Amino acid sequence: MSRLNLSMCNIKFNNPIIPASGTFGFGLMDFFPFDKLGAVITKGTTKNPKLGNPAPRVAETPKGMLNSVGLQNDGIDHLIENIIPYYKTLNPNVIANIAGETIEDFIQIVEKLNHSEVSMIELNISCPNVTQGGMAFGTSKSSIKTLVSSVKKVSKKPIIVKLSPNVTNISEMAKIAEDSGADCISLINTILSMRIDIRTKKPILRTNYGGLSGEAVFPIALRMVNQVYNAVKIPIIGIGGISNWKMAVEMIMAGASMLQIGSATFNQPTTPIDIIDGLEKYLSENNIDNITDLTGSVVLWS
Repeated sequence: MSRLNLSMCNIKFNNPIIPASGTFGFGLMDFFPFDKLGAVITKGTTKNPKLGNPAPRVAETPKGMLNSVGLQNDGIDHLIENIIPYYKTLNPNVIANIAGETIEDFIQIVEKLNHSEVSMIELNISCPNVTQGGMAFGTSKSSIKTLVSSVKKVSKKPIIVKLSPNVTNISEMAKIAEDSGADCISLINTILSMRIDIRTKKPILRTNYGGLSGEAVFPIALRMVNQVYNAVKIPIIGIGGISNWKMAVEMIMAGASMLQIGSATFNQPTTPIDIIDGLEKYLSENNIDNITDLTGSVVLWS
């Protein structure tokens, strides 16, 4: 048995590495075999096809990038009929990332996914709740509670709640998600940010603001993962700026059971596989029997 094998939410994974939703898109299959991954996760999918935001919707920034793609996708029916069956031929566990503007949107998508071959469902709660004036689900305690509890009533799959970092107390939001029935927490989603074109005096992104990802957010993500690990009992998927195996080890020590690798794949598409190889070597060289022995092993100063 590999040192990287683990079980999370009663699902077995070959290793803890997942290419992140969004940056992964529906691609990367030309760069490495999918069966080397712990799982694949779909691009954020909505009830109906969505064109996304107007361009420009991506901007570079030191050690990171901003995006306001706007969840461009072909809708849940296309995902179930075309993408998920293809992923399953490549032998990974499949996680569906979903988004909606209302709780009913989420419920309808989950009910369709109940009959699919996905292993888990990840709720993108950073999208705006149109019934609450456009405030993101993930920045409202009551919205998190209502959304997660409503979805859990109908879901036959384990539910991952992907938390927004754009809140005052991330641990409090994670605890509400857990108490509402979440099976797993993933964090962090992107951090609301901005760049300006000094020639035009206009924001570079057409939506003015966008989500910051990449190495620049890693220390923030690491801190939030550790805070949430100390606040909840359910497993955590760590996300945010992980670009090599050493950063992966840090994130696992902070409290993550599994990891999503995102922006790093734009510079080096094989980063997820490089991290898997690096983790295997690290565990072997340090006589660590299994990757799960590292989770939450950081010793905080008193």
